[in-house]
Amino acid sequence: MFSNLALAYMFIYVCLGLIALGIILLFQMKIKHNAEQKQSELYQKKHRDYFMYVQAHLHDDVSLELPPGNLKALERRVIQDKFMEWIEQFKGEAQTKLIGLCKEAGFVELEIRALGSFRYGRRIEAAYRLGGMRAEEAVPALEVLLDRTKYGPSTIIISRAIAKSADRPDQIRAMLSKLLSYEKPIHHMAADILLETRLDSAGLMRKLLDDPNPGLVKVALVAMWGQAVPAVVPALDRLVGSEQKDVRAEAVKLYLSSNPVLKDETIAQLMNDGEWEVRAAAAKALGPLHAAGSIPLLSAALQDENWHVRNNSAESLSLLGEQGFDVLCQAALTRTGAARETALNRIERIMAKESDHEAVDQMVAFNKKKLLYESYFGVQPNKRTVQVARVGGDYTA
Repeated sequence: MFSNLALAYMFIYVCLGLIALGIILLFQMKIKHNAEQKQSELYQKKHRDYFMYVQAHLHDDVSLELPPGNLKALERRVIQDKFMEWIEQFKGEAQTKLIGLCKEAGFVELEIRALGSFRYGRRIEAAYRLGGMRAEEAVPALEVLLDRTKYGPSTIIISRAIAKSADRPDQIRAMLSKLLSYEKPIHHMAADILLETRLDSAGLMRKLLDDPNPGLVKVALVAMWGQAVPAVVPALDRLVGSEQKDVRAEAVKLYLSSNPVLKDETIAQLMNDGEWEVRAAAAKALGPLHAAGSIPLLSAALQDENWHVRNNSAESLSLLGEQGFDVLCQAALTRTGAARETALNRIERIMAKESDHEAVDQMVAFNKKKLLYESYFGVQPNKRTVQVARVGGDYTA
């Protein structure tokens, strides 16, 4: 009994000791961090004139001088951080000068050596800093580090560093292939990393669209969103018929977003595709394209088994004037199940926007739909006061 009680007391004392030790370590870390922050601010003030000198001569035809004096480790880090910040901000000759200055100051060499550090965190920090300095000579070492790193946030940091630093297209392709080899749904992340490169993005995307790896093709297609790359648009015609459903779906979305003139047989082919992503993309595009001839196909698509296809079809019908709205009203009255629910939901959303129309043409279009609605469902009492377009001046004299 006594021995058990003594053991319990000993356990409590050990726990209290560990807790006290942890608190002391946390306080030490906090004090150290605060001291480094304060010292960093002092170094920033110390080198303010040098920073102003660099900024003033970035766009001049002169060679920039190295940081003055014998620099301490933290002092070098402060200057390096400032250079990395400017490299992100500037382009062209100014960025090239800053990259060269980082090499001359020894910052790049120091971080390359740190890639072999025993501390994992230091290796990842070095990769991040090398990417920030666009250190093309560090790409081989970064590729080795990427091969040895298990999938996680660190792989994204290393991959982004390679994309920023690479000076050859094959390095970008190898990095993307390694990312996709983890078999994770990261195509959008990979596309974002791809756009970090300093290389010709149009040439890269054109090569990736012709790559035998469908994953790389999809990354290129995703990267094209929001990018004006006319040189690669012709490849979309070929990819729209790809056997890979993911590639075909992305290609169709891009193809339709370019506002093409669609033939009736093309519309029918897209709306009857075996993949719901393709049907949904086609249904969503037909409304903004004002393809009134597609109304029968959109009407049939209200009964599609996929919610996205049904919803996009109803949305496009609502954009196709009175004829499209009439089809929605008929579907709400005569059909059953999901088709009826989808049509009713879209009609309710349209009628709920009665007070949102300010332009005369918008109010006229809404009033026509309102008359159609009342012809099918009757007049709704005490619903809202209908806006009337006022034309002319005040005639009450």
